[in-house]
Amino acid sequence: MQRYLPSDPLIDTSHLPIGLSQRQVAEQRARYGFNDVLGAASSAWRDLVRDTLRDPMIWFLVVTSLLFLTVGDYLQAGIVAVALLPIMGMDAFLHRRTQISTATLARRLSSTACVLRDGQIQEVRAADLVPGDIVNLKANDFVPADLVIVAGHSLQIDESPLTGEALPIRKSAIREFPALSGSRRIASEHWAYAGTRVLMGMAQALVVQTGQTTAYGEIVRLARVGSQGQTPLQKAMMSLTKKLLIAALVFCVALGVARLIQGHGWVDATISALTLAIAALPEEFPVVFAFFLGIGVYRLAQQQALVRRAVVVENIGRISCICSDKTGTLTEGRLKLAHELVADGIDHDTLTQAAALASRQESQDPLDMALLAAIAKPQMQVLVTFPFSEERRRETTLVWQSDKSILACVKGAPETVLAMCSLDHQQKQYWESQALEFASSGHKVIGFAQRQVERAACQGGEPTEGYTFLGLMAFEDPVRAGAKEAVQAAQEAGIRVIMVTGDHQATATAIARELGIGSTHEPVVVRGEALDSSKFNDIDVLARATPAQKLKLVRSLREQGEIVAVTGDGVNDVPALKGSDIGIAMGERGTQAAREIASIVLLDDNFRTIVRAIAQGRQLFVNLQISFAYLLMVHLPLVVTAAWIPLAGYPLLYLPVHIVWLELIIHPTALLAFQQRADTHRLAFSGSRLSESRFFDWQQWCLIILVAMIVTVVMLLVYVQSESGTTNIEHARAVALATLVISSLGITAGLSRLKTRAASVIVACVTMTLVVMLQSPLGLTLLQIQALHGIDWLIVLTTGVIVGVLAQWFSRRSHGKRDS
Repeated sequence: MQRYLPSDPLIDTSHLPIGLSQRQVAEQRARYGFNDVLGAASSAWRDLVRDTLRDPMIWFLVVTSLLFLTVGDYLQAGIVAVALLPIMGMDAFLHRRTQISTATLARRLSSTACVLRDGQIQEVRAADLVPGDIVNLKANDFVPADLVIVAGHSLQIDESPLTGEALPIRKSAIREFPALSGSRRIASEHWAYAGTRVLMGMAQALVVQTGQTTAYGEIVRLARVGSQGQTPLQKAMMSLTKKLLIAALVFCVALGVARLIQGHGWVDATISALTLAIAALPEEFPVVFAFFLGIGVYRLAQQQALVRRAVVVENIGRISCICSDKTGTLTEGRLKLAHELVADGIDHDTLTQAAALASRQESQDPLDMALLAAIAKPQMQVLVTFPFSEERRRETTLVWQSDKSILACVKGAPETVLAMCSLDHQQKQYWESQALEFASSGHKVIGFAQRQVERAACQGGEPTEGYTFLGLMAFEDPVRAGAKEAVQAAQEAGIRVIMVTGDHQATATAIARELGIGSTHEPVVVRGEALDSSKFNDIDVLARATPAQKLKLVRSLREQGEIVAVTGDGVNDVPALKGSDIGIAMGERGTQAAREIASIVLLDDNFRTIVRAIAQGRQLFVNLQISFAYLLMVHLPLVVTAAWIPLAGYPLLYLPVHIVWLELIIHPTALLAFQQRADTHRLAFSGSRLSESRFFDWQQWCLIILVAMIVTVVMLLVYVQSESGTTNIEHARAVALATLVISSLGITAGLSRLKTRAASVIVACVTMTLVVMLQSPLGLTLLQIQALHGIDWLIVLTTGVIVGVLAQWFSRRSHGKRDS
């Protein structure tokens, strides 16, 4: 395709010798912004303030304080206003903590570029490039922006992230740069697009488009927008929140009207309605969910898994199937030449020379690195290289010989190379059997061949027949330490593991057998071209797989209800990564295209890290279950008593200061007390599929309702008994509040089993606060209550112990009795 240059005087080659000056760079950045394909990040502090002000508790306190000011109760107005400080401070701290941890981790993905400025080559962040910059490119570089090539040689670029075309695209420098006043249309052969990768050659190029105006920037933006759908838990939580919000509004209006009908003033009616609203509104659920995801992001980073979107932390615990690359993930990815088999009539030097000539240091391919580490590359001028691809399964290099003739050297899959050679049927069978024998012992087997090409007949294309077969080389790629145990742990936990590789079927079988992949003693291995006729439920290994076949496997598994994670490192893996539920890119050897699309980046490229991440995800699910159960066990009694007592004609149970006190207990408890860490050395079996949208089973719901009913009944009985028997509303409020707070302590201790330091600290702090507020003159005055009697303490403590035992049963069920 052809594209046009913008009408910008700095997008020109006139400054090519020295590049832009710092003044010009500043002017261009002011005009075009940073080279950020995802768009400029919003202000962290503005987001923090906005998120903090979304807390309905803050607005409840503001309105309540204004009401007290209106009726002249300045003491209560001051108390409520002061209570805003800890609430806002706590919200700001929690939001800021999540923002900082996520932003810090995301910065590790930034890339750099070599740019010419003020006559000097500088290495700068890719985000700092501006239109008009002169960039140097070399083999294995990722193109940082949309560029026009102005100088270079032998340049070939992989444009598959943009076009889907796996073959390398040759590029050439533009001979005459169009003038500013004329047509500025430039053919595609002179463009290098952001997100693509230089396979070979060198170039100097002019930056034309940056950020979201690049072709790649638009693709990445659309891919990310399209992949941010809500998870089942998010949908269930949003549905619950909407239903509770509607119910809260209806009850609030009804309560306010009822209080007016009962003869209470409008201030009492308004405060009653607002108190019920703040008790009933489920604002803690989304806050807890977001905070737990932030903690999950941090903990996964500690396990060498960098999360690009926080919501993935929830989904990773639901994974039921992992489609994993072999090389570098299950194996070490460091090939070592182990065996050589030279063809009859061919000397060893000829085989090694062809092997070295068909390899490139700049490719960073493990196979090329292994060959060049074992063989010295001859000093011969390379005419052209046709790089390896999954579809071609070979790499061909044409070089000038000393007599100016052309030598074509090819390396690749044995069956591919043999098909290009002049061999009879018996010879092909022999070499195929030798390759199979090596592959069956887990070796990666490569065939080599060469032929002379007449100089007059060479048109620059790749010769595809008439080669002389030179022999085979077999390479070892040891299984990663801990990979076998990780595969076994995943399979024992009910997670299916499928190995996807481009290797020979026999090699794949041997590696899969060593790793223990498969539900039977012998893994079921299917070649890529046989995928259509295979049952996807039976596949353990997909060998000789192309990107399209890998994507088809992923789609079929998802259609069967699997939650699929896919690992990948190259641009050829982008379709499968994007088509999966969770794309996992390799951080050490992964391409920029794979990392941009993936949800998670493994910083150590290790399969064991995936299993550890799943363990963290499953623990997160359990932690969320327990935290949400705590909120329900405490909030249901709060809501019922806040509504029923004034509707029954009794004086208000909760004053605004009581709501503040309870909020300062409930909020930190739900966020911090249940942050139990996962045991990453073992992965618990999930008896029920985590992919189900049901958050609690019926037995858990029964325990939640039973605990809430016990606390509610006790609170109503002690309140009505104390209020009716002594006509002392302050004492009645004290006993009811003590029942709720001590029940909260018992529930916290039971659900957490005090296994985390945060849980122990919270229980201790709330206990001390409880004693101070219920027994000291200052606390009693502040809460407008009276001290408890001995019988009162006996009742509330007994209630706390009972609900604590029930909460512990709930916790043991949520953990699947793993550590009972």
